[in-house]
Amino acid sequence: MSQKTILLTGASRGIGHATVRKFSAEGWRVLTCSRAAFAKECPWPGGEENHIQIDLGDPADTIKAVGVIKDKLGGKLDALVNNAGISPKGPDGERLNTLNTDLMDWGRVFHVNFFAPVVLARGLKDELAAAKGSVVNVTSIAGARVHPFAGAAYATSKAALAALTREMAHDFGPMGVRVNAIAPGEVETAILSPGTDKIVAKLPLQRLGQPEEVANAIFFLCSDQSSYISGAEIEVNGAQHV
Repeated sequence: MSQKTILLTGASRGIGHATVRKFSAEGWRVLTCSRAAFAKECPWPGGEENHIQIDLGDPADTIKAVGVIKDKLGGKLDALVNNAGISPKGPDGERLNTLNTDLMDWGRVFHVNFFAPVVLARGLKDELAAAKGSVVNVTSIAGARVHPFAGAAYATSKAALAALTREMAHDFGPMGVRVNAIAPGEVETAILSPGTDKIVAKLPLQRLGQPEEVANAIFFLCSDQSSYISGAEIEVNGAQHV
């Protein structure tokens, strides 16, 4: 069998980092996208040659990068995982709401969190169709409720991404391409907001999620084991949403 290929945005840390490790361990070729150049400390094979430096907050740069990605793919893409996301904070790290978020920040958040997935999926639709591939959009529990740390721009962009997932599942389905989303809750990464422990204490599972647990859910949605699942948003949050 030929090696499968995934394109992943936001690979440099946290959930993205764990996702690269998962797919690499399963024998997939992993193409990564980020604003920064490839970091030498990233522990996966072929990383630098399979990395595309792209500013997802810049529409022109994102559109331009599609051609570069196509050249690296060679005609087929088995999975596109839109994981990159930004959530600006105030000067003291405080949550920004609808009243105090700068309009420029609204625009950049939506470009990274919402429009980039649109541009990448549309630009690579032929490659996804050739592989009967899968798209996974990483949304958030903040897309369905007001969160104490996630800002208003981030939350609304993730809600829009959830709606986009349904629309894409409808439009890409006739091509044989499945489109789903996962909505993580509180996940243990290098940067946790102060006060997260108070949220965790109220979770039914009473613990933080691990990046590897989210990566496993992403892999499931990109595998043949989920071959009849499309248009779904899977909560990965220890029952935080109930």
